[in-house]
Amino acid sequence: MRAFGRPQGLLGRLGGTIMARMNADCGAWVVELLEVEADDSVLEVGFGPGAVMQRLSGLVSAGSVVGVDPSAEMVEQARSRNAAAVRSGHIDPQLGSVERLPFGNDSFDKALAINSMQVWPDAIAGLREIRRVLKPRGRIALGFTAYSGQPNEGLAEKLTAAGFAGASLVKTDKWFCALATKP
Repeated sequence: MRAFGRPQGLLGRLGGTIMARMNADCGAWVVELLEVEADDSVLEVGFGPGAVMQRLSGLVSAGSVVGVDPSAEMVEQARSRNAAAVRSGHIDPQLGSVERLPFGNDSFDKALAINSMQVWPDAIAGLREIRRVLKPRGRIALGFTAYSGQPNEGLAEKLTAAGFAGASLVKTDKWFCALATKP
């Protein structure tokens, strides 16, 4: 947990470096599946060191990228990695948790989480909170690497239980992603 779940201290800094390398390709794949467009407002939950936010920044030229992460260490790394985009207001990495997202209802077009749902205290409650902040017809993508510790069984059912529609699972030999839409 100190290195990857809620990174802090020296182990957290090391964990952030590892996460940036290990999750980048999976994150790119998930962003592609999510079909992010230039004017989207995108929420990333558990953004870690900000590598996927960096990719999103290049795609969302007329929109915005906002994220929450429960680790002050990861917020610092994400701000550093994306310093120019943070200064311009294009990216906003915030300290926070999926249980209480500090955003109004219907705020985002897309939401994603890479290798983070498995450390949420209550996955269904977190998914309901993400659904609350997504706009109608907003899309969610939950991506995981093979080493995440998250089983792919039951993910679509969790999305459905949280009120999402059209839940499906996409798998490769290295990654898997659950996708759904807010009705």
